[in-house]
Amino acid sequence: QVQLVESGGGVVQAGGSLRLSCAAFGRAFNNYAMTWFRQAPGKEREFVSALKWEDGNTYYGDSVKGRFTISRGNAKNTVYLQMNSLKPEDTAVYYCTLSLDTIDGYEYWGQGTQVTVSS
Repeated sequence: QVQLVESGGGVVQAGGSLRLSCAAFGRAFNNYAMTWFRQAPGKEREFVSALKWEDGNTYYGDSVKGRFTISRGNAKNTVYLQMNSLKPEDTAVYYCTLSLDTIDGYEYWGQGTQVTVSS
């Protein structure tokens, strides 16, 4: 079994920054991609960003392009999400996922970390 642990959420004023971390632990696994989603109260889950380990390609949702940056740690089990120029509409629970074989597998999910941006 693989466990994902997210950290770095919190409360920040609009215009501020936060960095989220996600680390995968457990049995040996093939890490094909790691992805961040978010979900705000009363809204559908939204794709935020993804990173493919093999080639390092990154992908972003339109609402975060130019403000958020996804990156990987030295070990093949950690991914970061640097969030700059935060807006109140970025307020949500952010979830990290791990995909084993395809970029949209999402076989494993973290417990989520709350990000609150005050105006």
